[in-house]
Amino acid sequence: MEETLDKALNQNIIQFIWQRRKLIGILTSIGAVASLIISFFITPLYLSTAVVFPAATSTVSFSEQRNAKASSMDFGEEEQAEQLVQILQSSKIRDKIVHQFDLMKHYEIKPTDPNKNYRLGIAYSDHISFTRTRYGSIQIDVLDKDPKLAASIANKIVDLIDTVKNEMVKERTLPAYEINKRKKDLIMQDLHVIMTKLDSLSSLGVVTSEGRANLFQAYNEAKGKEDKKFFKKQIEVNLKHGAEFDGLSMLRDEKMVKIAEFEAAYEQAESDANTNFNHKFVVEKAVVADKKEKPKKSIIIIVSTLATMLFSILALLIQEKIKELRREEA
Repeated sequence: MEETLDKALNQNIIQFIWQRRKLIGILTSIGAVASLIISFFITPLYLSTAVVFPAATSTVSFSEQRNAKASSMDFGEEEQAEQLVQILQSSKIRDKIVHQFDLMKHYEIKPTDPNKNYRLGIAYSDHISFTRTRYGSIQIDVLDKDPKLAASIANKIVDLIDTVKNEMVKERTLPAYEINKRKKDLIMQDLHVIMTKLDSLSSLGVVTSEGRANLFQAYNEAKGKEDKKFFKKQIEVNLKHGAEFDGLSMLRDEKMVKIAEFEAAYEQAESDANTNFNHKFVVEKAVVADKKEKPKKSIIIIVSTLATMLFSILALLIQEKIKELRREEA
């Protein structure tokens, strides 16, 4: 019973469409012509694409253990790709691009518009996008009515990856370097004070413990009064300042060892803070497009034509149903 009703309903709809095929055809043709005319007024957009790979590491290591799993020649993995996408989507890059290319004016947003920042964000997102590919690279797509500008923006974004990430890195590495530098300066100052004191004691004739033993031997072996007097004076000076000299010598050696151990950490901090690293591999630079990306006139016309036809059929069905309801009420 239900199948019979469905079959009858389908036949009625087909019959209804066939009876009004001329009107539906006219409305569909009008829609196709209108969509064709409208497509000529839509501003064409050109697409420029750049592709980059994140680097696995972006530092020069002064330790054999640091970055043992990654070198400056290795491509980054999923984690580095996700980080790079976040940087590309950050306001740091967006603000630099907007300022350099005056996109507020280019997107025809008035400076007096109270919602200018919102409109700018929407326009920026509509024209510039970042996508992770299945190969782990990052694709930078820029759509613009000016093909040269689209390519320039895409390539500038590629250049800004290093600039922005280095700025972010330096926000942490510069304070770390300054702390390490202060520590090193303090150690060097302490060492300088110790060395100055040792030099002063040495100028008085104070020698090492081995040297002091030799002084006693030289005193005992001295034959002349002048020699004995000289060695006696030297022995007295060493007895007075020998302990201090030994203590300072031990401190000097400790400072020297500390400086040697600290040198690698200091050099690493200095390198991280003062070196601008390359954080990506450029696979493909953007080029000026010679063919528009949007709009696709054929797609616009096909979709609009089908939509007009379906809307016409639906409108006529509704109109016919309204007529039936009015006849039943009468």
